This record gives sequence, structure tokens and C-alpha cells, in this order.
Amino acid sequence: QVLLVESGGGLVQAGGSLRLSCAASGLTFSSSTMGWFRQAPGKEREFVSRISWSGSTTYYADSVKGRFAISRDNAKNTLYLQMNSLKPEDTAVYYCATGQFPLYSDDNVAYWGQGTQVTISS
Repeated sequence: QVLLVESGGGLVQAGGSLRLSCAASGLTFSSSTMGWFRQAPGKEREFVSRISWSGSTTYYADSVKGRFAISRDNAKNTLYLQMNSLKPEDTAVYYCATGQFPLYSDDNVAYWGQGTQVTISS
């Protein structure tokens, strides 16, 4: 059974930083494309970032490029999302996901985490 468990969400002021983590089990993490999505209140879920199995290739939504950094530790079966220069519009539930490349839309996702709330105050 694949299990993805996010942590690290919370409430921060605009301009602050947070680091999300996603602990994975039940899959061969070191060969899995991993990604982050988010869903803001009243909006559809959207792609945030993805990383290749080796960590050598990353991709970001334009809205977070230059502010967010995705990374992974295959020895710990853990995915990360470092979020800097946070804005109120980054407020959302953030989901860890895995599935088929390019892992850019819900259609590519095989497994979701339960989500972690990120709230940015202005």
C-alpha cells in the first residue's frame, strides 16, 4: 500500500518561508517521479512542482518559479518543498503526489497524500 504523508504546513506572514516534507512508503521511492500540487479555497487543484527519480531534473509552475525549490532524499524516502518569499496567494492545501511522467495534472497522478494546510497572512 502506497502511503504519502505530508508535514510542515502552517501559518506564516507574507515574505516568510516554510519547508514541506512528504514521507513515502509502499513504493520504490528512488525510481518514482514525485511532485507537489496545491488547492486554494474555491479553486481547482493545480500543479506546483515535480522532480525526477534521481533529483537531477525539476520543473515548476510559473507562479512559484524562483521562490520554491523541490528536492528529495532517496535514502530517507522523503520529498521536500522549500517555499520562500511566500505570498497570500500561496495559501492552499499542498499535496504530495506520485505517478506517471510528466506528473503535471491530476490525470498523471496515481497516489495522493492527505494534504497539509499552508496559510499566508498579509
